[in-house]
Amino acid sequence: MMPTEPECPAGPEEEQNGGTARYGLAERITGALVGAAVGDALGGPVEGYDPERIAERHGGRVHGIVGPRHGGAWRTARPFAPYHKGDGHVTDDTLMPHALVRVYARVRDHLDAYAIAGRLVPDLMTNPRWIPEPEAEALPLHRLFLAEKRLVARLAHGHVDPREAGVGNIVNCGAAVYMAPVGLVNAADPAAAVAAAMSPGASPDSVVTACLYLAGDGTREAIEKVCEAARDHRDFESALRPLRAAVAPYDTVGPDCRAPSLAARRPSRLHAIEELRIALGMLLVSGGDYRHAVPGAVNYGRDCDSTATMAGALAGVLGSPVPESWAKTVADASRLDLWAPARTLTEVTREIFARDVRRRRAHERAFTALGGTACSD
Repeated sequence: MMPTEPECPAGPEEEQNGGTARYGLAERITGALVGAAVGDALGGPVEGYDPERIAERHGGRVHGIVGPRHGGAWRTARPFAPYHKGDGHVTDDTLMPHALVRVYARVRDHLDAYAIAGRLVPDLMTNPRWIPEPEAEALPLHRLFLAEKRLVARLAHGHVDPREAGVGNIVNCGAAVYMAPVGLVNAADPAAAVAAAMSPGASPDSVVTACLYLAGDGTREAIEKVCEAARDHRDFESALRPLRAAVAPYDTVGPDCRAPSLAARRPSRLHAIEELRIALGMLLVSGGDYRHAVPGAVNYGRDCDSTATMAGALAGVLGSPVPESWAKTVADASRLDLWAPARTLTEVTREIFARDVRRRRAHERAFTALGGTACSD
């Protein structure tokens, strides 16, 4: 049965006051991008652990920024050398969304495969930038995960058609993590979770409803099962194991994310990427509270920098404030202006919306001239 298309909710927090929404476009975009970066930085140092090892390592649950698991030996300690994960350093899960914002700033319109090939790939390959984890200037390409490196290799060196560059790539959560800017640009026009969260009056429940409407096969089933389990909990501690049990039948990575199963990262209609499902689950458990959703994603472990990035973006979009002390520490430690990309994307989003309106009205005039029905509103 085809799920019912979700309605765009409306809420009092979006009422206009002097022409400006109290939590409007700029605030939501800032909440998403800053919230994602802080979630990324909190999750990085415990990535790959399970909840028990996290608690053992840190003497309890992680509720803020912690240091690297190997202290000063981070340059040589395995398996993360030479990356300094911890102390507020963001990972590639933040570097990629920032790169995508730079592409939007140049294109100033909706992106397609050719924009990725012609703008994003050269940006990653040719412009050295400060990379927080190795604490050095380098090409962003060198910090990317294998899926993104393969994409760059196929587009820059394999000369494949940009529309086919992703064919045969490994399945991972990378694109889901760094697509937040696309959802922000498409505010209130749900194509995925972030765009749905950008709707007036959106809530964790309305975001999940939009995801269920858009998803199919194993992806949809995994969202249903995880969110069903999440609704029975109001604190992340009690939800950690039930959420893992709910997503496990659909997860191809396996019980040990450091030793993936033979079916790991392969395309499948029966399985689903774990990180987004857990982020949605923690969003429900927390009721959208950033201080609850992000630590929940962090203490879940496994690929928790990515999970916390997505949970942080969604909670930030929905209006839960990102703790200022966390944001400042992450910005200072990573040597990044976390707010500049949000200002840029807000400006570009307004331009794209105005252009979309002109296009739509031109289409309406042409359609009406052909004898179609004119819009009544």
